[in-house]
This record gives sequence, structure tokens and C-alpha cells, in this order.
Amino acid sequence: FPCVAAVVEYYFHRAILQTPPTITHQSPKDYIIDPRENIIIHCEAKGKPHPSFSWTRNGTHFDIDEDPNVTMKPHSGTLVVDISRAKAEHYECVYQCTARNKHGTAVSSNIVVRQSRSPLWSKEKIKPIVVQEGVSLVLPCRPPVGLPPPIIFWMDNYFQKLPQSSRVSQSLNGDLYFANVLREDSRNDYICYARFPYTQTIQQKQPITVKVLNMDAINDTMAAFYNDTDLFKPADERKPTFLVPSGNSSSKTVLRGQVLEMECIAEGLPTPEISWTKVSSVLPAKRTSFLHYQRTLRIVNVSESDAGDYRCTGRNPLGSVHHTIHVTVKAAPYWISGTPRNLVLAPGENGVLTCRASGTPKPSITWAMNGIPIENSPKDLSRKVEDDTIIFTDVQTGSSAVYQCNVSNDYGYLLSNAFVNVLSEPPRVLTPANKVYQVIKNHRALIDCASFGSPIPKIEWFKDSRSSTLDGDPYIHHDNGTLEIQVAQAVNSGKYTCVARNILGIYENHIYLEVKEPTRILKQPEYKVVQRGRSVVFECKVKHDPSLIPTMTWLKDDGELPDDERSELIVDSDSLTITDVTENDAGVYTCIMNTTLDHDSASAELTVVEVTPTPAVRPDPPTDLELTDQKKRSVQLTWTPGDENNSPIQKFLIQYEDKLHHRGDWHNLTEVLGTKTTAHLKLSPYVHYSFRVLALNAVGFSRPSLPSRVFKTEAAAPDENPTGIQGYGTEHDNLVISWKVINFFKSNGPGLHYKVMWRQKTVDSEWTTVTVANTSKFVVSGTPTFVPYELKVQAVNDHGAGPEPAIAHGYSGEDLPVAAPENVQAVVRNSTVADVHWDPVPSKLIRGHLKGYKVYYWKERHLHKHNPHHSDQQVLTFSGNHTHGMLPGLHPFSLYSFNVRVYNGKGEGPASLPQQFETPEGVPGPPTSLIVTNPNLDSLTLEWNPPHVRNGRITGYTLKYQPVNNSNELGPVEELALPPNETSFTLPNLKYSTRYKFYLNAKTVVGAGPAISQEAITIMDEVVCAPSNVLLFVNVPPAGEAEEEWQKKLVNGSQTYMLKELKGGISYRVRLVAKGHHDQPLHLSKELVVTVPAVASRQVDIATQGWFIGLMCAIALLILILLIICFIQRNKGGKYPVKEKEDAHTDPEFQPMKDDDCTFGEYSDNEDHKPLKGSRTPSNGTVKRDDSDDSLVDYGEGGDGQFNEDGSFIGQYSGKSASRDTAEGHESSEAPSPINAMNSLNSFV
Repeated sequence: FPCVAAVVEYYFHRAILQTPPTITHQSPKDYIIDPRENIIIHCEAKGKPHPSFSWTRNGTHFDIDEDPNVTMKPHSGTLVVDISRAKAEHYECVYQCTARNKHGTAVSSNIVVRQSRSPLWSKEKIKPIVVQEGVSLVLPCRPPVGLPPPIIFWMDNYFQKLPQSSRVSQSLNGDLYFANVLREDSRNDYICYARFPYTQTIQQKQPITVKVLNMDAINDTMAAFYNDTDLFKPADERKPTFLVPSGNSSSKTVLRGQVLEMECIAEGLPTPEISWTKVSSVLPAKRTSFLHYQRTLRIVNVSESDAGDYRCTGRNPLGSVHHTIHVTVKAAPYWISGTPRNLVLAPGENGVLTCRASGTPKPSITWAMNGIPIENSPKDLSRKVEDDTIIFTDVQTGSSAVYQCNVSNDYGYLLSNAFVNVLSEPPRVLTPANKVYQVIKNHRALIDCASFGSPIPKIEWFKDSRSSTLDGDPYIHHDNGTLEIQVAQAVNSGKYTCVARNILGIYENHIYLEVKEPTRILKQPEYKVVQRGRSVVFECKVKHDPSLIPTMTWLKDDGELPDDERSELIVDSDSLTITDVTENDAGVYTCIMNTTLDHDSASAELTVVEVTPTPAVRPDPPTDLELTDQKKRSVQLTWTPGDENNSPIQKFLIQYEDKLHHRGDWHNLTEVLGTKTTAHLKLSPYVHYSFRVLALNAVGFSRPSLPSRVFKTEAAAPDENPTGIQGYGTEHDNLVISWKVINFFKSNGPGLHYKVMWRQKTVDSEWTTVTVANTSKFVVSGTPTFVPYELKVQAVNDHGAGPEPAIAHGYSGEDLPVAAPENVQAVVRNSTVADVHWDPVPSKLIRGHLKGYKVYYWKERHLHKHNPHHSDQQVLTFSGNHTHGMLPGLHPFSLYSFNVRVYNGKGEGPASLPQQFETPEGVPGPPTSLIVTNPNLDSLTLEWNPPHVRNGRITGYTLKYQPVNNSNELGPVEELALPPNETSFTLPNLKYSTRYKFYLNAKTVVGAGPAISQEAITIMDEVVCAPSNVLLFVNVPPAGEAEEEWQKKLVNGSQTYMLKELKGGISYRVRLVAKGHHDQPLHLSKELVVTVPAVASRQVDIATQGWFIGLMCAIALLILILLIICFIQRNKGGKYPVKEKEDAHTDPEFQPMKDDDCTFGEYSDNEDHKPLKGSRTPSNGTVKRDDSDDSLVDYGEGGDGQFNEDGSFIGQYSGKSASRDTAEGHESSEAPSPINAMNSLNSFV
């Protein structure tokens, strides 16, 4: 039960159940430690309640409390040994951890703790080695024995690795072998290094000196003294001999799963080459490698099949030598079907605990319970041990325990814990509630329902209404509770319910499935050829599910887009633009559209061509068409391309003409790349072929080439039979067999006809056969109604019959069903929906293909009306073998009748007995109308009509209203409850001259319906007209100004109208005009003279009017410009008579307003001679008015300038001048302040 085991682990992890201990983490069996660091021996376990831990050392209890250097981590069994106060070698022992709680005991493997060692190299004096050139040589390394063994390598004094080759190589034990020495091998720094990985230390052997003697040079020297040229004989060439291993054969033992390394090192002159073979077998290619220049054969992950004899061969031109290594594969114990799995059993259940392992030699298996050998454990009648299996029968509560399986042989052991937990647990569903699964349409959907219980619960699935379990196509149930839909469709979306049940209870969970539309590239990027320096655009338009967030990525040559400083790449949502194209931009561009569920991609190539003065045109047509390699149904076509005309040829299109059947008609046959000039063409029999070729470049297709010679294929029997075979009936007593005819191109020969065969499927009958001409159907008459048939259609021509046809299936003609559904009933779900249920009609009474059921229903009457109200009959169709359906869109509080009919391909059967049901009340519709009448200063009357759609008995009305200000902001809402028999209501105590918004809705016992709204205004103390005509014009000229035209106001049939923007203190004449059809006279009312009183509170504040603010801003801008010009003129010494011009052009628009009547006052020009702020006066204190130079200082901030409360300027505007001499001018170097001028301007405005 792998699923159950996983579920149990999940529950144990969350500490939901009481469980025995389980070892979750422990140190390795062979634990090598660094003596410089604290020793940490891991032992972690889980269980409920949490287990306690103890240790044994060298087989006896290890009392941790008595050793001050050893501590145990909290809530854990991990030991920490502080070696700062003790030596690490004192703790080199065999440790075993035990975890126990009240439900059982789990033990760890034996953990052998050893400290790593890196001993020093023994000091020795190495004499120089003198050898003759050409002989073999071995330089021994013999590193010190370390734990773990060191890594050996040879280097020189400069820490450079010594070069190795097929002549010089290192053996597995670290020695350096020379097949033959050369003079260049002489050196004094052959140094062997040993690196110890745990301590990360490197030690070196004493350097070895090698001197190679050149015998030819020695002979030449000695010949001068002894007159003998052959005193020392140099080394001769010789055939190979093995230095390692010795003899003709040897043996080696390796463990399964480990690495097998064998070496053969040969000496000889010239240097021998080494090769390897396996006797009577082949080397495992995927696991075999050769090292040290073929001298070492390495096979990883050794298995029993690697046992046998391996032969290494050393060969040079003078001969060869062989050595055979016999390999024996042993195996430490290993699991066959995994470690024993935990068992969770309910009381009274049976179970099996299996410990399947193997090894070479065959291992022995022993069992223990809670750490005690099982033969010494308490007897249990429900437990039976049979070698590697423990069988549990009719277990009872209290039998929970942890069992240990120990598998051992001469090469190792395995120890595994597995508990047996006896539980009684009701079912639980572990999959999160309301989890949402998303899947792409047409993909596989997996909906999980991970559960737990004891006994193991049974899982059932439901969808939406839970009318029936989900069994059969398209649903697949897995043993772990997962529901699979192999090809998900949109109809599979919805709410799923998984129910887990056992004898102790039931548990259900809701899960949702969303089927999304796939991501598809609608418009792929196209192959582009562009000139250097131009721009190119690749389009990539994508369609995806709107609920998924897409991400567009562009790649170039399967890598990221280049990050170019030119920034020529512009990535949009559906395109990639490359500007200023260079040769580096050429390549394949790929657009990838990713969503969280799927992706789609498309690629296109960009070719960059040089800018040519000659524009590209269509290529020239190919020439020299030639047919070769002619066979019965194929031929090779070769051609010569024409000129590509400044645009590379993208492809060639090959067309053919059938001169036998359709002379003059050319058809596309195939396409090939523009780089090819040949094509292998597959042909059909009985066709007289003629071929031609067209070339395509970026501009378009070339003209066709000249046709090739005619190639005739021989006739043959048909290769295929008709497809699309169907059997159906047009009448109740016939069978129409139809098929898709074979076109002439696939007929393969003359005289095409068809052999039609049929027989009844349900009876053992012979095939009936007829031969028909080249047609597409055949009618069999006199058949029984709706009987299944087996059908075959075979193509035949003058040269034989086609292959044996496949059997198709069909039915004879249908007839109308003869029975109606029974047990028809309705279940009202709410006021607008009802469910209809019925029993299915037996298939033999349907007499045809079941298409579905139709429900006819109609409304008899509203329940609040006694008179019948028959509505039109409505039909709902439920395709397929349904036994229920839903009627939506019903009218509340109504009586309905309905019946059900089955229908097939022929039509409908008889109707079932009519049934009736009543729908409950619902909320009513809005009132039919809402009218505001009788507006007064503080009251309004509302009139309305009841809802047209009542959906029940009206129990009253709710009226809400609230004021609305000029900014369309709504005020507080008032609410009134009105009785059901009222259709009007007068609202008192309203504010005068206020707009109100009203909301009125009706209520039933179910609730309130939607509201109807209306707006109205209480009567103002303004000019108000209340005509009674529907279409009115209002003419408003001022009284006493008859020469002016009447102003017209269209009031659109309203009963009141407010005249705005009237001037105070002026009389107006008002009359109403009713306008009818064109041929009808106008109806004028009596004139009404209205005088608008000049009330200050009713006047509009001119300072808030837009036109006034704009005018003031324009005037301020003009004055600022004038001040700047005056300032410039003053600096130049010029004169600008501003005061005289202003005196001559006094503008009443700029006169300040008076406080009392908001009218414009007169312009004041009094003679105030107070000096302005920032100005200078003459030394005698007098002001010379006539000598004004109109400087900006004269228009600064005057001392008498004042403002009234509304900000209007009421001070005196006077131009002042002061005579100033040259000395004073030099005395004041400060120019007139433009800030003061602006302050003056702001004060004026």
C-alpha cells in the first residue's frame, strides 16, 4: 500500500495520530570524522508521543550523563562530543541509537566512528637512479597509509604536474611507470604528492633523481681510448612485456554497485599500445571508460553481469603480449523491492511485513521487535514469522510495535525499521478543502483526494449536484483516490466532491476544476530577407485564456536577445522590431508565449543582404529538368536554378500534369528548400506525369520552367479502400451504406468499382456482397427496424482488389419511439428554477439512436390571479441519456404544467402524463410608473402604478428620498413604509427651491424588488411658468424693448420651467406658445409682465464668474508687459507718459466697486503727495508733479492704498513724480524693484 504509507507518513508528521517511533536521520555506518572538529553523531526520530533516545557504545549502554564531554541535543538523539577537552581517538567506537515511546522501539544501524588520519611520510635517503636509454623504469611512491586513502599525483619543484603519455603513466597505486626512458626524462625533481581529503593536507616524498645514459655518446668517447666502437651495447628494440600485473592471468573480486578498475602496464620499445576485451562477451558501453592512456579499464555501478574474464593486450610492431583477469562479483545485501513499509491496520485486519533482500553469497535474515530478537519477544498468536516475511492475522489493539529486519552476509548488512500500528480511525481527507485545479483544455486533469482512515476508506466522486457517482468514461479512478480525466473539456469545469467512508464514519471535501483555453500563436513570424540598414518586424499574435496572464519572450538563436548599445530591438506585446539591421542581426528569432499552465512558440529566420543598387525582382525560371533513378512509383527530378535577381531563393515548388486524365491541369506536388536542386518524387500508379519547377524569393514566384519529358507509371490494384464508411437508414426498413469515393489519382488503374458487404451484427449470418459502379452509396431494403450491422467496402479495378477492408458498423433505419418516460415528477428548487426527474425509456422501445429527452412546459396562470393565463409552450432539450433536467427562468408564484418525451434520430415519442407544480413567491418588479405632481414650496405628491410583474402578493411599498445639491451630491436618505393599497403619497415639510431624488420599490413576503427613481424640485421664489401644453416655447424679451427679438426656450413638455440669469430691477414680458403639427395654428397665452427685484442676495458674485476671472487675468498680463517696457525705457533714460494716457482713457471696467450697492465707483485721482515706498524725494522735500518721469517707483505700493472686505481696490491711484538730480541718481544705485511693481499690480487686480 504505497499510497497508504505516504498518507500515514503525512499524518504522523503532523502529529495527528499516536504512532511508534521512526528513525528519520542517522550518521553513515562508516563515519570518518575530522579530529580538529567536534564529533556530531546524528540520530533523529519522530513519533507520537515524541520518542526518547538512548545509546550503546561497543555493544554496552553509554551513559551520556557521566561523560562531561558528551551532550545530547534537545528533542533529538544527536550526540555532540566536545574534543577541546578530550582526544578524538577516545571516541573511536561503534555506536547505536535507540528511539522509544510507549508504542515501540526503533534502532539505528551500527555507526563506526573513526577519525581521519594523514600520517607523515617516512624520511628516507633516495639515491639517484641511473638507467640506460630505452629500458623500462618504475618510480615507486609508497605513500603513508591514511584514512581515507590519499589521492596521489606527481609534480616537479615548481608544482607543475609531470607530463604523462602512453609511454609514461601513473598506476593505481601511485607508482610512475616508464615503458621506455628517453634522454629528456633525465631530471632531479620527480616528486610524489599525497593529498588527504578530510584534513585537506598535502605531503610530499623526497625528490627522485633520474639520469638517462646515452650509450652512443659513451661508445664514441671510449673509442678514442680503446679503439673500440662497440664497448657498451645500447638497448635493443623489443616486444612488449607486462610490468603490472605479472604472469599470464590474475583474479579480482569486486562488490556489486562499486567501481571496478583493472590496469595493465606494459614495457617495450617502441612503446606498446594497450587494448581491452571481455572474453565471450562485450564491454558495457554506457558504464565503461578508459583511463591513463588505455592502461586502466573502469566500469562503474558493477552488476553480476560484469563477472567474467577480461583480456588486456599490449602490442607494438615487434609483437604482442596478453593477460587475462578473472573478475568475480560479490554483493553486500541490497533491497529487492525497497525497505519494509510501515503497516497501519484496523483491529481484526490482516497484514504482511516483507523484508526482501538479496546478495552474494545469499544473506541471512533475522527479525527483532522493539530492538529485541523476535524469538526472545513475547509470544503473539496473531504473528507468524516465515523467513523474510511476518504475517499478521486478526490483529488487536495493543499489538503496535516496531520491527527490525537485519540482512547480512560476509560483505555487509542492512538494518531497517518498520512499525505495525493498530488503529481505529474514521476517514479524513488530506487534500486541502476548496482547492482549485487548473488544466489546459484537451490535456489530462488529475484531481487529488488523499485520504486516511483505518480501515482504509473507500473514495467516491461526485460533480455539482451529486446526482450520481462519477464512473466510466471520461473518468478514471486511481487507487490513491485521485480522479483522472484524460482529455479535459470545458464541460468538465465545476465543483467536485470526494467522499471518503469506512465503517467508522464519512468525510467529504470540495474541490474545483477550471479548464482553460490553450495558448495558441495565431499569426507566426515569417521568414524575412532584409537589406542592411533597413528595419524588419516579426509579428507574433497570440490567443490565450483571458483568465491567465501571458508573458511574451523573444529569443535569438535559442538564446537571449543581444544587449546592443544601438538599442535597435523594440519588443512590443505582439511583435519584435529590429531597426538599422546589421549582419550580426541575422539568425533565427523565436517568440514564446508563456502562461502559468502552458506555452506556445514559433520561429522565423532573418537573412541580411547587402544593399544593392538594383532592386530585387522575381527569380528566373529553373532550366534543364532531368528525370533519373526511375522506378515503378518514384523518380528523381534534377534542375538548374535560374538567376535569383538580388534576393535569395527560398524554395522550389514542383508541379505535375496528368496527361492521361487531366491534360492541361497543373497540381502542386511538393516543395524543397532553395538550397537544393534535386527532389525524390513519390508517384502514383496509372498516371502520365509531366513536371515543372517554380522558384520563390522574397519578391515572388518565378515563371514556370519548361515541362519535363513524360514519365508513365504502370497500373496496379488499389492501395487503399474507401474511407468514411457509414451505415444508417432513411426509412424504418432500409439500410444506406455510404463511403467517400477514391479519386482517380488513387484508383491506380482503369475500371474502378466497389464491392459492398454487410451482415447483421447480433446474429451469426453470412456476408451479403454486391458490386456497384463508381458511386458513393448503396441502399439495402427490407431490413428490420434499427438493427446493428457490420459493413465493409472494398475498392476494385481491372488489375485487382484493394487490401482487406476494415469492418465498420452502422444501424438500419429508425422509427419513432413507442413509449413515454414514466415516473415523471418535479422538484421546485426556488421561485425561478425547478428540477424535473423521469425514468429512462427502455432502449428497445426507443427504436433508434437515443438523442435525448425534451421537456415541454408552460405556465397555466399566476397564483395571485384566478383567471387562466396560458403562456406559449416552451421546450428544453437534454441531449444524451439524462434522467433529470433543470427548468430555469420560471415566473415566481405561478402554476406550471409539463410533460417529457424521448426522441431519437427519427423524431419524438409520445408525451408522458402531464404534471403540474407551483413556484413560490419572488421579489416583485419595479413599479410601472412614478410621477411627481402638485409641487409646492415645501411639499410634493408622488403617484405610481403597481408593478407589472408582481411575482407574489404585494405587502407594501418602500419610499426613499434625499436632497441633491447643485454639485449633484446626495444628501441624507429618508425612508417611509407605505401600505400595499396606496398609489399616491404627499411628502410634507420639504425644503423650498430644492431638488429631490425619489426611489420607490414594492415588496412581497420574499423581499423588496428593484426600485424606480424620479427627480423633482420644490417651487422656488423665482420666475416659474407652468404651462399645460406638452410642447412649449418661452419668449423672454425685456419689457419696454419691443424692438428686440423674443428669446425662445424649449421646455420639452415639462409643467414648470425656471428662467435663469435675469437681471435685477428689470421687467420682462413672458408668454407661452403651444406648437402642434405644421398645418395647425400656434396657440399663444396671455402675456405676463414680471419685474425682477434688485435683491443683493440674489445677485451673482461677479468675482466668481469665469468670464470675469479671465478678463482680469488678461488685463493683469497687459499691465505687467507695460511695466516691463517702462522699466526698460527708464534704464535707457526715456520717458513714457503713462499718467496722461490713463487720464485720457479712463476705463470704467477698472473702477473699484462700492461696498453698499456692489456698483462701480468713480475713478479717484486725488493729489496725494506722500512719497511711495522705495522712492526718493528731493532734498527740499517737495514733489514736482509736472516733471514726472513716470518711473516704476512712482507706481509702487502707495501708503494710502486700501482694500475693502471683498478684495476690491478702493485706494487712490495717482501718478507721482519727483525731480531727482544727477547726484541723487548716482547716490541710489538700486534699480526700481519689479517685485514692488507686481505687488502693486496684484493689489489692483
